[in-house]
Amino acid sequence: MIRIGHGYDVHRMVPGRKLILGGVEIPYSFGLLGHSDADVLTHAVMDSLLGACALGDIGLYFPPDDPKWEGAFSIELLEQVVALLREKGFLPYNIDCTVICQNPKLSPHIGIIRETLADALGLDVSFVSVKATTEEKLGFTGSGQGVAAHAVCTVTELCLNGSSE
Repeated sequence: MIRIGHGYDVHRMVPGRKLILGGVEIPYSFGLLGHSDADVLTHAVMDSLLGACALGDIGLYFPPDDPKWEGAFSIELLEQVVALLREKGFLPYNIDCTVICQNPKLSPHIGIIRETLADALGLDVSFVSVKATTEEKLGFTGSGQGVAAHAVCTVTELCLNGSSE
């Protein structure tokens, strides 16, 4: 059986923070504001996986008011989500993501972002798609006030022998 999930996240751009997307630090003069590293891409991926399995959202597992998660590296949180999915009998199968960001240009970083996400998901990089787009200077992402990300995933149920069908 295959399940499909969708995730969305958004964070405000601010000076004095690192810009982390898909677990990769992107050189830029602004970063994203959030309780953890504010990695909108990884957060959207986690929400898509949890949603596909009807397991809630990342706020349920990593509440933003819990000091334990302050400054957390979201790729490590993604690895915990993947472990939870396995525990519940599911495996990530495919991820398709879009980052909406006017600046900086992300195309030079897409390859390493895909590899980083694939490693955390336990997938071959050929099953992880990451795209970036601008909004032609429209809205909060187009004006540089923030970055948004969408992720769609498929997950499969584990077979009794531990492999996926």
